[in-house]
Amino acid sequence: MEKKLRFSGVLLHPTSLPGGHGIGDLGPKAMEFVKLLSDSSVSMWQILPLSPVGYGNSPYAAQSAFAGNELLISLELLYRQGLLAKEDLFSSTGFETRFVDYPNVQKFKLPLLRKAVDTFLEKSSAAMKREYEEFQQDSAYWLDDYALYKVMCDHYNDSRWFSVWDRDLAERESDAVRTWTEKKRAGIERYKVLQFFFHQMWDDLHEYATEHNVAIVGDLPIFVAHDSVDAWCHRSFLKMDSEGHLEKVAGVPPDAFSPTGQLWGNPVYDWDALREDGYSWWVRRMTHQLKMTDMVRIDHFRGFDAAWEVPAEDTTAENGSWVKGPGQDFFSALKRELKVLPVIAEDLGVITPSVEKLRDDNGFPGMRILQFGFNYDEKGDLDASHFYLPHNYDEMCVAYTGTHDNNTSRGWYDELPEGHKDLVRRYLSCDDRSVVWYMIRSVMASGARWAIVPFQDLVEAGANGRMNFPGTCSPENWAYRIPENSCDENMRKKLEAIVKPFGRTGNYLKFMNTLS
Repeated sequence: MEKKLRFSGVLLHPTSLPGGHGIGDLGPKAMEFVKLLSDSSVSMWQILPLSPVGYGNSPYAAQSAFAGNELLISLELLYRQGLLAKEDLFSSTGFETRFVDYPNVQKFKLPLLRKAVDTFLEKSSAAMKREYEEFQQDSAYWLDDYALYKVMCDHYNDSRWFSVWDRDLAERESDAVRTWTEKKRAGIERYKVLQFFFHQMWDDLHEYATEHNVAIVGDLPIFVAHDSVDAWCHRSFLKMDSEGHLEKVAGVPPDAFSPTGQLWGNPVYDWDALREDGYSWWVRRMTHQLKMTDMVRIDHFRGFDAAWEVPAEDTTAENGSWVKGPGQDFFSALKRELKVLPVIAEDLGVITPSVEKLRDDNGFPGMRILQFGFNYDEKGDLDASHFYLPHNYDEMCVAYTGTHDNNTSRGWYDELPEGHKDLVRRYLSCDDRSVVWYMIRSVMASGARWAIVPFQDLVEAGANGRMNFPGTCSPENWAYRIPENSCDENMRKKLEAIVKPFGRTGNYLKFMNTLS
């Protein structure tokens, strides 16, 4: 009998890594985390989008689909390159270690990043400057626009190009773009150098992960933000007028949890315009993503089949309608360019047969979330046929205890009513104290080819360890950080104990090489 390939992974965004500068970064602690996974026979590290965050610090409301979050740049690595002084590393005091205090991190870190940029421009070696020039050339298709966008956000102290910026610049009139590019030349250069720092460090970390047989799973939001450089520069691919005013916005329709639906506010795509252009923007976006990561989860995958579009002036999502997406034509175009598409389809919620067909025809695994599986049947017993219970998982799916949008498993369980807790305990054959461990064990033992666990569940964090509270702009969102000494030998043993008994020690990178 042919041995089935089975893989394991951990979900943790780099901002959640420990360290002394108020936020996790791409430096030594990130490499220590990769080494922990490798030593534990875990072959996948799943992250959230690496983009520069927008309103509410959400990586899903990014300022760019291509740029990297400057706050992830490691001060330690800049010091090692001679771009900062030793005392700069110890100039931070009193940072909270349990979460990211974004205002204070920015206040502390941005001046040091500017100092490193100035030192680089004044004193870097000829070899390093050649690398920087090559980076600019290779990235010109997004870097020039992003750097101008960022300096103009600083100039206006506002990213809403469509309502706050001068009209000629908002509409990208050539004279205005040329004038501001010249006027802001020094600031544009600084942002380009920061992106060079970020991508240099990310490439080194990605290479280190590859050397240690750890694949990095990225995350790609289907939509872009209205106040992003992507919307500013590519409005012809979005349903907005020439002045940048939205005609339709994205959301989801009313359901049992939200009687008025969810109004996300993102611009929606003009798929006819994208198709006529050969989906060139999306080809570049996916090419860029799969250069940075080895696999990618596409958020709101069903939007490629059909998306819920709401008139822009509406205040709820009730009056929207389903508008057909590009379907298979889109993925066929990507495959012609990229050959292999290692994609996880985020297919949570109400999914239609046409979405399932689009997913399955392309060989994309979907997602199964254990927390969603514990429902009553009409007799008050556990519904054993539920799609999200592990004994029902097929091979072509990725099994999770929970995601960044859910409570931690401990927080979720602690908030259940007693009758519901009893269903969980009886299904897992465990007591209250060990429920998180048995949830992890259950997804690892399932038939799913991939099983990925949020790091918060590995340390059994309570509700205060969740990453995001959907539909809110709480300062607690996107701020969780793991305990300082949690990536130790005890964690290695714990990881090893949950992957080896269930044959989840497969090398995903090696498997990927057989497909290309």
